[in-house]
Amino acid sequence: MNKTRGRPPGRPATKARIAGAARGLFLERGYQRTTLRAVAAEADVDVALIGYHFGSKQGLFGESMNLHCGRSNAIVSALGGDPAGLADRLLDAVTSLWEDPSGAGFAAMDGTALRDEDVMRVFREFLEREVLGRIADHLGGRDATDRATAAVAVIGGLIFTRYLNPLGPVTALEAADVRRILGPPLRAALHGRPRAARPSAQVSQSH
Repeated sequence: MNKTRGRPPGRPATKARIAGAARGLFLERGYQRTTLRAVAAEADVDVALIGYHFGSKQGLFGESMNLHCGRSNAIVSALGGDPAGLADRLLDAVTSLWEDPSGAGFAAMDGTALRDEDVMRVFREFLEREVLGRIADHLGGRDATDRATAAVAVIGGLIFTRYLNPLGPVTALEAADVRRILGPPLRAALHGRPRAARPSAQVSQSH
């Protein structure tokens, strides 16, 4: 194959060809099993061009699937900093992504994508790997996946009731109110709760 390296001189269709190849492979193989090398081979380009046009696999996924929120690193960025403020940063990341006035966030999601089960299947896999997986890796420990799962459940509830299937009282909340109301359960999910003590032998025998 005759593959160009570096910037694609005079080939404006290259980016679209890469995106088209990536979309087909994401739908066929899923997010995790689609590699950048496979996309490059399918599009007949050098793999370096994917980084040039899309920045990363995450960026390629977001643009090729018309799920522009997939290009954002807001969730990953929220994982840095003081652990005590992690819950608030994650909530701020979600609200800012969806309500981004530039149109680069969740609000920019193609409406047809939301109704396409094949697209949403791959999107769920993306969320599991790039959001839940990253949170679990950040938390660490034996129960990291359980805590990350609980955290994503809280965040997912916010997304569903505020954006996808809006409930008036939830949509009316200011960002500060979102942090005040959902911050405590999200912190509990992220940092875990102590397990309830098992009943003592005497209590068990009394019954």
